[in-house]
Amino acid sequence: MNKEPIVPPEILDKYSHFFKKLKRGVSKHLGKAPHKPVMLLAVIRGIRKNQITDNRLFITPELLLNFRETWNQVVDTGHTENFALPFFHMRSEPFWQLVAKPGMEIGITRSGSIRSFKNLQETVAFAQIDPRLFLLLQQPQTREYLEAQLLQQYFYTTKTNYRDNRDSAEESELEYQITHSSGEEYRERLLLLKSQLDESRYQEELFIRGGLFKRSIPRIYDHRCCISGMRIMATPNIQMIDACHIHPFSLSNDDTVRNGIALSPNLHRAFDRGLISITADYKVKVSALVHDKDSEFTLKQFEDEPILLPEKEEWQPSIESLIWHREEVFLG
Repeated sequence: MNKEPIVPPEILDKYSHFFKKLKRGVSKHLGKAPHKPVMLLAVIRGIRKNQITDNRLFITPELLLNFRETWNQVVDTGHTENFALPFFHMRSEPFWQLVAKPGMEIGITRSGSIRSFKNLQETVAFAQIDPRLFLLLQQPQTREYLEAQLLQQYFYTTKTNYRDNRDSAEESELEYQITHSSGEEYRERLLLLKSQLDESRYQEELFIRGGLFKRSIPRIYDHRCCISGMRIMATPNIQMIDACHIHPFSLSNDDTVRNGIALSPNLHRAFDRGLISITADYKVKVSALVHDKDSEFTLKQFEDEPILLPEKEEWQPSIESLIWHREEVFLG
């Protein structure tokens, strides 16, 4: 039986001290900002749910949803919720390091803050926390101790509202919209959100919805490529099937499942470039421009083959989207 690594008490005391002394911005009317402790509680949620499996913290829809849910439970001041601010400013803490994407510089304002969520997403590869801290947060006893420290220190009056539910209510609602809305309903909802939210918050919304789309499409196709049938699974967080928009989101504003199909990466690229398409009766068409007789893997082998479809009829690809792809993208 594997035993959990023993962490010396002084190491736990060290990070407990860091957690109690977070450097936080101060507003004249609102007091100290709650963003950093909320971010740490969101990370703890992610580790507990096995969404975070090493000390690299990527910007994921799951982490954003954890941040939002935690914020709604424990923040009762007039501060504005903003994920990008704490993810960026945690770099001033001794246990948190930002790693930029290759060749990118993190854009900051004159006041030294991050410009926007979009800028954070485009320039930051991940944040990295100390390996010893990650080890503490992996172990239930020390994780719960540090979590309690954060709640006691920063959210004493609201800590009883804190619930670490396995399923996020917001996540469930967004997944329902993606799987049950029509494309028109979905576009109308996004237009309404765009009129209500500032640009950074709207970009967060699109990022979360896009991430849930990418997760939902492979799931409803049983993680199989709908053309080749390929199904390769590794860990719970790694699989080899892409969620492919039929009508690109940049043009359609449609993240519903009927505007998506599950494809292996090579067939995803072929579909996006118009080398293959799908007919209204769900059969594969291959462009006459494709010449692949000398290859062991050919696109031609799929000509007129029926695609695999989701179990539920209401999740099957939109005929309108398929017609659009045939007319606007396919190199017939």
